Amino acid sequence: MKQKKYILSVLIVLTSLISFAAMEGPNDPGGEPGTGDPPLGGGAPIGSGLAILLGLGTAYGGYKIHKKKDDKSEETDNN
Repeated sequence: MKQKKYILSVLIVLTSLISFAAMEGPNDPGGEPGTGDPPLGGGAPIGSGLAILLGLGTAYGGYKIHKKKDDKSEETDNN
């Protein structure tokens, strides 16, 4: 039974690899790069948004650590 599962899984992997290799890439849209409409985000930098995200993640992590320490101290006080 194990050998049948092994052979079936090898056949599935090989079939998927062959079908992925046979696929064509996307067509060339033509035109010069950098021409046309501006990007959807307006070309806004993401640096400040990344700093805000990291700051909020740090604050949330600190909150969770503080809450966990408070829960542990309550358990020791009750015993």
